[in-house]
Amino acid sequence: MRWILILLVTFLIGLQYRLWVGQGSWAQVSALEAEIESQELINQGLRERNKIVESDVYDLKNGMDAIEERARTNLGLIKEGETFYMFVDKNSDD
Repeated sequence: MRWILILLVTFLIGLQYRLWVGQGSWAQVSALEAEIESQELINQGLRERNKIVESDVYDLKNGMDAIEERARTNLGLIKEGETFYMFVDKNSDD
């Protein structure tokens, strides 16, 4: 009877060790949950960025307004009939 008790206590200690320290332990599970949470935040940011890029692509494919805006801001182009004025700072070394 005493040997069975010792065997059961040893078995219980072994299970407790695995629960607290071993593979699949509570510490490991909580670390993985934290990692999942941070990855979900990253994914949410990427989803928002993708929506913005998708709307830009749609605008560029379907409308001239987006193309005109890009040409004006990035390339400095002006429409026909418009007058371009450039103000130069006197203190500028360029």
